[in-house]
Amino acid sequence: MQLAVPEAATATSQTIPEISWDADKLQQLQKQYLEDAMSLVNNKFQPKDTENDRRFSGDAWANNPVSLYMAEMYLLNARTMMALADAVQAPPKTQNRIRFAIEQWVSAAAPSNFLVFNAEAQKKAIDTKGESIALGLKNLMHDIEQGHMSMTDESQFEVGKNVATTEGAVVFENEFFQLLEYKPLTDKVFAKPFLMVPPCINKYYILDLQPDNSLVRYAVAQGHRTFVLSWRNPDASLQQATWDNYIEDAIIQAIRVCSAISGSPTINALGFCVGGTMLTTALAVLAARGEKPVDSLTLLTTLLDFTDTGILDVFIDENHVKFREAEMGHGGLLKGQDLSATFSFLRPNDLVWNYVVGNYLKGETPPPFDLLYWNSDSTNLPGPFFAWYLRNTYLENKLKLPHELTICGEKIDLSTVDIPVYLYGSREDHIVPIGGAYASTHVLPGDKRFVMGASGHIAGVINPPAKNKRSHWIRADGALPPTFEAWQQGATEHKGSWWTDWAAWLQNHAGKHIAAPKRYGKGKYKATLPAPGTYVKAKA
Repeated sequence: MQLAVPEAATATSQTIPEISWDADKLQQLQKQYLEDAMSLVNNKFQPKDTENDRRFSGDAWANNPVSLYMAEMYLLNARTMMALADAVQAPPKTQNRIRFAIEQWVSAAAPSNFLVFNAEAQKKAIDTKGESIALGLKNLMHDIEQGHMSMTDESQFEVGKNVATTEGAVVFENEFFQLLEYKPLTDKVFAKPFLMVPPCINKYYILDLQPDNSLVRYAVAQGHRTFVLSWRNPDASLQQATWDNYIEDAIIQAIRVCSAISGSPTINALGFCVGGTMLTTALAVLAARGEKPVDSLTLLTTLLDFTDTGILDVFIDENHVKFREAEMGHGGLLKGQDLSATFSFLRPNDLVWNYVVGNYLKGETPPPFDLLYWNSDSTNLPGPFFAWYLRNTYLENKLKLPHELTICGEKIDLSTVDIPVYLYGSREDHIVPIGGAYASTHVLPGDKRFVMGASGHIAGVINPPAKNKRSHWIRADGALPPTFEAWQQGATEHKGSWWTDWAAWLQNHAGKHIAAPKRYGKGKYKATLPAPGTYVKAKA
């Protein structure tokens, strides 16, 4: 995904909006800057801000006056630049784009990112007699060869060996997905099968990293006959694939196969991120056909109303969408590395420059971390699918509007998806803001339960109960007021994972207990490969 030109002219008549600053605010900023600069000089460069910034908090910085001064001056300049960005008088979207651009520049310009100023990297080079520099160059060449920056020691992981290890089998596949069925861990299972739909912009095994943090394994252990849709990593053969293809030939097909294998006319289903958007769309298509094959819906960090898309909004305008439509709307692929880089630069210090410093300036190998291995295992997207998604959701927000979209030959209306829904949002999510996740409570008509978890888009979701980490918030009265802020005022904090609350909710919609199946699949749907299958192993 590329940065669009800030609110540039559309194909009709718009011009770049004028920006200005309040004279009094500029004068105050100038005064504050001069005072802080003089204070820094008069204190003879003693640490003030650097001790609270992990980039400069090490002893090597404190013991190197030149580097310490550079760091303190950088932080002063960074504060001032961000204050100037905040003081801009312009339309909100322009303000957000200016702030985003300045934040990127400020993050990139940190003295810690350059060997000539990084006191810790210099000390390590001296202590190791230059070995750290040699290792840093080796790491750089390795990352150039593999096509992306290493965030973890990827050599320590292998899909199917120590990630995506829950036992199961492929019971169906077509050109879009493989359907995985998992081996029961209980003597009895619930009669209604449970289908998980992960986002197609990532590999499915975010839901099945390792046994102690696998949502898949947790669901199986709760007695659910669990299926997961494993998306194919698109290549040239899928460059013409559309949103309709993914809804009809993947999600609706997966629902039908789960029902046929289990013998249950209805199932329960979960969608994560864009997987939730697609799953809800599929249910609206089926409702338009008079079908209601899903009894309950779980949506994790999912947007249905795209009014609040957070920082991603800086990328979206008519020009950018038209560019993408011309580039790949009729065929082509959005490369997984491009999409991954975009998401990384939403948090540049944590997900970009931190690794530049560690990998290349200090010659370190990042520690093994399953979540970051998954994050680096990128996937492509078909161009027509991506272009449709940008225009109809992020740009025009049509999905929430009744009968505005025709999908799979049906005019859809999300208000026809009248089933119980469990809605989860993460408090610090920078991809699906908590307000955007909450907005789904007023799009869907059925009985709803909204829960907020701590942390971000991934860490908030993948939070197993056994680790007893983080918190979640629930309203005891079950009320869903018009705004998230009003909901939050009445919410109560509960320590630990939200998974247990969700498991209790899902159990109430899962039907009676029956004997666990002895084999995978049924009838024409037979086990062909052991989980995790082959699609998940294809590289972008």
